[in-house]
Amino acid sequence: MIDVKNLSKSFGQKKAVENISFQVKKGDILGFLGPNGAGKSTTMRIITGYIPPTSGDASIGGFSVIKDPLKVKKKIGYLSETSPLYPEMTVEEFLSFCCEIRGYSGKEKDLKLTRAMERCFLKDTGKQQISTLSKGYRQRVSFAQSILHDPEYLIMDEPTDGLDPNQKHEVRKMIKEMSNNKAIILSTHILDEAAAICNRSIVIAHGQLIENSTPKDLCRKDPDFGAITMEISYENMEHSPVRRISSLEGIKSVQVLQNDEEKKHAELKIFLEKQETSHISSVMSLIEDDLSKAGCGIYNISLDKGNLSKVFRMLTDN
Repeated sequence: MIDVKNLSKSFGQKKAVENISFQVKKGDILGFLGPNGAGKSTTMRIITGYIPPTSGDASIGGFSVIKDPLKVKKKIGYLSETSPLYPEMTVEEFLSFCCEIRGYSGKEKDLKLTRAMERCFLKDTGKQQISTLSKGYRQRVSFAQSILHDPEYLIMDEPTDGLDPNQKHEVRKMIKEMSNNKAIILSTHILDEAAAICNRSIVIAHGQLIENSTPKDLCRKDPDFGAITMEISYENMEHSPVRRISSLEGIKSVQVLQNDEEKKHAELKIFLEKQETSHISSVMSLIEDDLSKAGCGIYNISLDKGNLSKVFRMLTDN
């Protein structure tokens, strides 16, 4: 596993990372979330042995990044945020060079090179000079070098940055497929991406760890999580729909989003006392039965599953 213990890093008087601890096991895809300047890239650079910590340590597969940096670097694939490449090289030359640095030669090198280029959709650009590539293609080349040696551990800083929607889909699919036998950390500003492919999420801000859970559990922190939004007509109702629904068992409060008294049409947001699935299901049935008996038409009904972007702003906007 990746084991980070009490990691701190200061640059002069500025504390970029402060006492961060977490673990990543095989099969995990950990989404590293935080605003710009939060300390994400600094933490990743320490974990990969790129820069030393001020205090604390991190181990990769049992090897310390401080005591055994070369052993750590053999086990990891690292995609940095800056995509460091040699612009005068062709794609094939650069990846061949990276293979040789990793100790591969002959048929083994050719196999590693071919496989990485195929997985990163680079077969048609092998002879092209890197300086002529678009940002998206340069990102693909950087991604290819990080997986050349089929590493046990992948550390990726914004892996889909600069890719078009189709390319992002393919890279996310590839990351999920590779996670079966790897431990993966990726940072991203695209919160939908974290929700789509990560089974765990860490949120940091101002160099400190704020949350360590799953994307689903983070969504549960949204104040609107579990709320029911409903569009109804109430022409034949004896009482106000708000008053009627509020009186039902299990209802915490009712908010009127829209109300057209002339057309007798309303959109309501209904907050429940509990967010358990069984409770939500029983309360929804209770509401539908009661409104149906009162002659109310239900046009639309939806359940709020929480918004990761909203929770992210709540946790980091201070």
